[in-house]
Amino acid sequence: MKLKTLIATAALAASAATATMAQATNLSFTGNFTFDNDVQTFTFVVGDTSTVTLRSWSYAGGTNAAGNAIARGGFDPILGLFDSTGHRLGTQDDGGCSRVAADAVTGACFDTNFSLELAAGTYTASIQQFDNFSNGDLSAGFVYDGPQNQNFRDGFVDATGNRRDGHWAFDILNVVSAAVDPVPGPGTDVPEPASLAVLGTGLLGLALSRRQRQRSKA
Repeated sequence: MKLKTLIATAALAASAATATMAQATNLSFTGNFTFDNDVQTFTFVVGDTSTVTLRSWSYAGGTNAAGNAIARGGFDPILGLFDSTGHRLGTQDDGGCSRVAADAVTGACFDTNFSLELAAGTYTASIQQFDNFSNGDLSAGFVYDGPQNQNFRDGFVDATGNRRDGHWAFDILNVVSAAVDPVPGPGTDVPEPASLAVLGTGLLGLALSRRQRQRSKA
C-alpha cells in the first residue's frame, strides 16, 4: 500500500473515532538489520500524559513484554525519541547495569531502557547500531546516513570491538498503539514528520474505534 493511500485511510479512521480514550498497552517488535548503518523507526501514539518506556532486549537477550525469549548476540543499540514535528526529545546509548542485563559473553550492559513522561500525541522512536547517533532532529538524519548496500563500520561490532549480528528486539511500553515504519531503500522518500503525525492520528483512531466496538458488544 502506497504511503499516500495509507495516510488517507488512517486519517479517515481518525475522523470516525469517538472521544473515548483507548487503554494503554505494551507492544513488542523484532527484526533484523542487513547493514550496520540501518535505522529502524517506530510511530507510536500516547493517549494521555503518561510515562512511556523504550526497551531493547537483543544485545544481552531476555524475555520481552510479549513473553517471548530473545536471543543474545544482537548489535549494540542506540535509541532516539522524537515528537510529531521530528524534534529530538531524548537519546540513550546504554541503559546501564542497574537497568538492563549484562551480556553472558562480553559482560557489557549495552541494551537500552529509557523512560520519559510524554503528553498525549504522536511520537517516533528510532533504534540503530552504536555509534550511528542522530544528528539532532529527525530531519537532520544520522551519522552514517548513506547507501544502504554497504557496511560503514565493518559490520556489526559493539563499542568495545566485539563481533555481533543484526537482530533486534524492541518494546514500547504504556502506549495506545505503535507500528514499525517501513525501512526506506535507495531512492525511497522518507516520510516527513507531518506525515508520520497523520499516520499516528490514524492509528489512534483505529484503536479508539476497536475499543468502542468492543464496549458496544459488551
